[in-house]
Amino acid sequence: MTSPSSSPDTDLSPYLAEALDLLAEHPVVDGHNDLPWALRETVRYDLARRDIAGDLRGRLHTDIPRLRAGGVGAQFWSVYVRSDMAGEDAVSATLEQIDCVDQLLAAYPKDLARALTADDMEKARGEGRIASLKGAEGGHSINNSLATLRALYALGVRYMTLTHNDNIAWADSATDEPGVGGLSAFGREVVREMNRTGMLVDLSHVAASTMRDALDESVAPVIFSHSSSRAVCDHPRNIPDDVLAQLPANGGVAMATFVPKFILPAAVAWTQAADENMRAHGRHHLDTTPEAMEIHRAFEAANPRPIATVSTVADHLDHMREVAGIDHIGIGGDYDGTAFTPSGLDDVAGYPNLIAELLRRGWSSTDLSKLTWSNAVRALRDAESVAASLQSQRGPSNATLDSLDGVNAN
Repeated sequence: MTSPSSSPDTDLSPYLAEALDLLAEHPVVDGHNDLPWALRETVRYDLARRDIAGDLRGRLHTDIPRLRAGGVGAQFWSVYVRSDMAGEDAVSATLEQIDCVDQLLAAYPKDLARALTADDMEKARGEGRIASLKGAEGGHSINNSLATLRALYALGVRYMTLTHNDNIAWADSATDEPGVGGLSAFGREVVREMNRTGMLVDLSHVAASTMRDALDESVAPVIFSHSSSRAVCDHPRNIPDDVLAQLPANGGVAMATFVPKFILPAAVAWTQAADENMRAHGRHHLDTTPEAMEIHRAFEAANPRPIATVSTVADHLDHMREVAGIDHIGIGGDYDGTAFTPSGLDDVAGYPNLIAELLRRGWSSTDLSKLTWSNAVRALRDAESVAASLQSQRGPSNATLDSLDGVNAN
């Protein structure tokens, strides 16, 4: 079994055995992993060329041995497609991503268990398998169609991030200029239909105005599948304190991410320069193919990168617990969706280091079991309960973007 990575900033060895014991009983539910996109970009879904049953260190952040070493008990696999894909192309690419996850489940049934419900997650944990759920990243994946939203749910998608990096016609992104001012009328209808189906509303990537509108509209728990604290690192991808403070009333869960440019203030400007360098070389700034990483490494050699650590992530979790409460936080690493990771959290084997650091800071086993497992499972279970109630009251919505936002909506 692969050993957990070590943290350079603090000696965590006195706490690692306890961390591993805790994770054996209360494994990590990770809110976001981009392995399907990495498989698309590197081998076009040819699993024989990226057999995740073996050690893929140096090529991917994720494989089964390291998931096991990291104490991962449930994974939301992102069925992300880039937000510069639009219309039917985005829908088709999302379906290909969904198919990739289904191929993984078929190829590794001893380790990965299909999970559609909270009960499925608990069953997989009892079997010693990794519960595998799907999350769509960006409302562009439904092409302004509530029927497509329901189709994704039928295919196993259990959350949808309302936007990715760009605005869509009905919701504003955190990293774009204000468009509709949060959620449009159709955007609110999307949230209502997600509540009715049982699909979790994911507010990572969205503007703060969109977060507030969604919390105002949603009667089911929302999640942030991979976002950290804006008070600790002032990046628009992170969650403001007033939004975190609303999670107890909503029942939602904010899952802290490990992406250095979102968690370490010194990394923000460096990453902007690295992204510009990628674009200057004709590459998309989110490209993590081996060729793109060579460009990144050359840039890093000339421009030393500020290094986030396990303690950086723990600082975010400390603050998020203080504001939202222990029942409303979780973990969403964003592995295989980022070029860089914190030292000590280099890949999916690193979660024990984070748990060890939180033990060192005095977090109790009960608190940590909520962070790793219980909170995320409870949020999905509550969303299922809300959906059952709503389905007894109303049928599917057939509203359209034009009918709610006007014929000139785009």
